[in-house]
Parts: sequence; C-alpha cells; structure tokens
Amino acid sequence: MEAPTPLLNALGSDDKAPVRPPLSPDASAPAAPIEAGAQAAIDTASMPDNLAPVMTALANVAVTLSRTIARAELARHEGAGLGAEVGQNLGGDGQKALDVLADQAYEAALRRTDTRFYASEEQDEAIELNQSGRFAVALDPLDGSSNIDVNVSIGTIFSIFEAADNANDSFLRPANEQLAGGYIIFGPQCCLVVTFGDGCQMYSLDPDSQRFVLVKERLTVPSGSCEFAINASNYRHWPRPVRAYIDDCLAGQEGPRDKDFNMRWVASLVAETHRILSRGGIFLYPNDERSGYERGRLRLVYECAPIAFVIEQAGGKASDGCDPIMGKTAQSLHARCPLVFGSAEKVNRIAAYYDLPDHEVSALFGQRGLFRA
Repeated sequence: MEAPTPLLNALGSDDKAPVRPPLSPDASAPAAPIEAGAQAAIDTASMPDNLAPVMTALANVAVTLSRTIARAELARHEGAGLGAEVGQNLGGDGQKALDVLADQAYEAALRRTDTRFYASEEQDEAIELNQSGRFAVALDPLDGSSNIDVNVSIGTIFSIFEAADNANDSFLRPANEQLAGGYIIFGPQCCLVVTFGDGCQMYSLDPDSQRFVLVKERLTVPSGSCEFAINASNYRHWPRPVRAYIDDCLAGQEGPRDKDFNMRWVASLVAETHRILSRGGIFLYPNDERSGYERGRLRLVYECAPIAFVIEQAGGKASDGCDPIMGKTAQSLHARCPLVFGSAEKVNRIAAYYDLPDHEVSALFGQRGLFRA
C-alpha cells in the first residue's frame, strides 16, 4: 500500500532535515552503506558496537518523524491528514496514513544497515532486506495511532534479534533471545528507551541539535505508586481474577488494600510504559471473552516482548497475567498475547489472583482476606 503523496513529501520536507531515501520496490536490491563520518542522530557510545548502525537508523527516522508529527495539525489543514484512515492491516486494525508512512521510512532506513529481516505490524509477512545481514528487526512503527489527531503521545516499539536462516526462525523464538528492545515516544519530549540486556537506558532528543542524547544510564521502575492502567469499559468481559484485582483497587481505603488508587488509560502502549518507568504502577491488557480478544490484543513479537524486556531490565516484571512474557515464543508473526507489566510486587499480586480458588475470586472484596494490604 502506498501512502498519499503529500505524506511522503512530509518526511524530510524540512530543508534543514536530512533527506531519507525512498523505499525501493526491489527487496533484493543491495543496501547502500551509511556514509562514513556522517552525523549520527544518536549518541552510540554506550551501545554495543555491532548494533550502533541499526540504532542510528531507527534514531534517524525518529528525528524526522518527530518533526512530521509536530506538524500534524498543519498537515491536516493543508489536506494531508496524518490520522486519515488508509486501510487495514492483517489483524483487522485500521491503518492511519502515518502508520504506513512510518513503516516505509523505517524499512528504507534499515535497508542501509546490517539488517537481514524486517517485520512490521503494517506488513503481512516479514521481508528480507539484505541476504547477508546479521540482524532481524521487528517493529510496531507507530503505536497509539488512534491518538494522532488528538495530540497525545504516540511512538515506535522495536525488537532486535540475531537473524537466523529464515524469517520465521528469526522472529518466532523465545522473547529472552532478544538482543535489544525498546521504544521511541513522540510527546512533549521525544525520548528513546532501550535495553541491550544490561540495564535500561533513556535518550532524549535535543530539539536544537536534532540528536538523541543519553540522559539516564540506568532506569528503575519505582515501586511505591498507587496507579493502575486498564480500559475499564471492558470490565464485563475481563477474566474474573482481573475483575477481582481491580475491584480491590477501587475499594480503596475501605477494601483489602487499605489505600486509594488512581486509574490511568492513554490507549498508547509507549505512553503507558513511559509513565510506569517514570513513576511506577501497573498496566493491564488482559484477554477477554470477546471474539478476537481471546488471546488479548497486543502482539507478542513487536509489542509485548520488547516492552517486557525493557521493564524487566528496569527491575519490574511483565507477564500474561500468570507466566513471564520473556519465556514465551510466538507461534506466528502477528500472534497476540495478554500483557501485564509494571512494578514487580504488583505483577506478582496479579498472578496470585489467578491462583485463588474460584469461590474466592468471585467473592466480594471484603472476603478476600489473603489480600489485606
């Protein structure tokens, strides 16, 4: 699917921005090397040397996307709305114009790196970029795209694996085999958060230099927050353990938790993750009884797995409600998975609710004595 011409012009339309190469229709074409000595859009000194070119490619696109997103309302005024519906992806989710634009931009940039396979939420199958490439990169190019037109934080989620002999073997493997995972958030500040398996780093985009600068060498999920994030409109569909957990939170000081909680819901996974990394809490996107939601709604390969990697490297936990995400293997590229993540104690508590006998899960909050405070 091709994005509308005005949107293709939007990326790199600023005469101060580097021009990005157009997407080649020939997937077998060799990748053009990144010019020696070119100014990188990110400080790579604290990154593994072999992954620095891939991270630089992601950062280069992010710099340009951040500018494009900042002009979203102007683009809509000029007749090129970034939030316009342009189709559906394989999972039946609506595609916005910016979804497609971001996907094309990342694919084009990664062609110039040591990336063999590229997988995206916006493409039905993984594609081969460079036959001799060493890495396999999976992306949600534009997470939270329903928020494009309402000026709420959106972002990119990425996962990097060592490339295997074919695309399936590269991506359909345990989440704990990721080489790197992270996200880019486009908000009041544009930040890139990444882990390479030894702690979690945060970079912030300097609007003057247009370069990501390392601002936090080791992020830690705070443990004391009284916040939870869930789409409460789906309460009637949730599994009973999830309903019981939320009931106990809503009961506040009068319930078994003996304290009041605040609820948050942004409908943008990167925004929820960034908040939890900043001040703690828990995020829940469970499976439920609706058709198409039996295994949750988020994708394991390029949403749940990289977010779990980040959260666990920051001292938190991530599960499907019962079992750790990092031990899971997707059965297909776009396979879905329930996701619960946040402060370790809170994720452990959710798992305990799943272990309760049915009669206790179904009981009113005052009778679940196990969970007093």
